[in-house]
Amino acid sequence: MKFLSQLLYPLYEARLTREIKNKPQPRHVAIMADGNRRWAREAGFTDISHGHRQGARKISEMISWCQGTDIEVVTIYLLSTENLKRSEQEVQLLFDIISDVVTHLSQGDLDCQIRLVGHLDLLPEQVTAKMQCAAEATEDHQGVIVNIAVGYGGRQEIVDAVQSLIRSESEKGLSAEEIAENVTAEAITGNLYTKGLPDPDLVIRTSGEQRLSGFLLWQAAYSEIWFTDTYWPAFRRVDFLRALRDYSQRSRRFGR
Repeated sequence: MKFLSQLLYPLYEARLTREIKNKPQPRHVAIMADGNRRWAREAGFTDISHGHRQGARKISEMISWCQGTDIEVVTIYLLSTENLKRSEQEVQLLFDIISDVVTHLSQGDLDCQIRLVGHLDLLPEQVTAKMQCAAEATEDHQGVIVNIAVGYGGRQEIVDAVQSLIRSESEKGLSAEEIAENVTAEAITGNLYTKGLPDPDLVIRTSGEQRLSGFLLWQAAYSEIWFTDTYWPAFRRVDFLRALRDYSQRSRRFGR
């Protein structure tokens, strides 16, 4: 059975690639890389760090899958503000793994441009500094833009955007009423962590959970959502291609 699966896998992958050719494809894909801990437990590991490490290795694979598609931006949800409430040992492990992921992506041959999105002041200074240094080294890269969402909370992002907008407007000497009139959807969008980038066309969540969990709440208002039961460490290129195929078959209405 395993041999048959290995034989059929490339055929199915080739078929999916043909099916999405010349079909509508997303420019921006957002990934909720969920299920690392459950994958580790079900694989028989007592140490969940195996799940986090395997999930980290999957990220560069996924970025490489974007080659040959129309995808220009990928946003990966790696650490939420809620995740920071986990045990000190696990949070420190996540800090180490995520900073290593950013460093690896900055030095690899994917030529991706890395941006950090999140409340970075919630992280230890040395972790933030390491990631920012790696990200800055990719500013001239011409590949896919990769947003690493770390220390991220969707509600906090909106709060930060509104506060930034109000501060900017108040510096102009405007009255409270004038500032209120300038708080528009477009103005808030221009102050988000992802400012200057298109909103995600497609949001993928692994592990079987079917909710956004605070991810890109503003930007994903009209995104197509694709859920899979597959845990992130086990996510394959065929799963990715299936998501793109399903996206190509949907009729986007943008609330209309």
